[in-house]
Amino acid sequence: MVSRENKKAGAVLHEKLQLLRSITNSHAQSKTSIIIDASKYIEDLKQKVEKLNQDVEALAQTCNDQNPLPMVAVETLEKGYLINVYSDKSCPGLLVSILESFEELSLNVLEARVSCTDSFRLEAVGGENEEDGESVDAQVVRQAVVRAIKSWSESIN
Repeated sequence: MVSRENKKAGAVLHEKLQLLRSITNSHAQSKTSIIIDASKYIEDLKQKVEKLNQDVEALAQTCNDQNPLPMVAVETLEKGYLINVYSDKSCPGLLVSILESFEELSLNVLEARVSCTDSFRLEAVGGENEEDGESVDAQVVRQAVVRAIKSWSESIN
């Protein structure tokens, strides 16, 4: 009975070693050599994964370096401005900074749509405060928003 179990265990072990040999493309015949080849194969895979992770990290850094700040567009409307801000990554705290820049310009937010989940998108209609009497152009609004974004960016780094 013990002999039958030993034969069955030996057959299972042999089958597993042959499977390991085929997966690792080993030409070894002995158990020890098959295991050594499998170990080398695993080390090669680890090195490949590490290299791929480094490549992904370098690519992500390149993307961030090329466009580190959100894009800003400002259009003049009949009474006010259409302000669009977009970033392909989430920007916690950026909305507050932008709204503070509106306040400094005495712009009232008449309508706004904001998304901050995986990316940042702000579409706002800002109207000039009629009590101030001062008029600003779209370029001044854009510059104020860009300054707010740069200030925000410096505060998180």
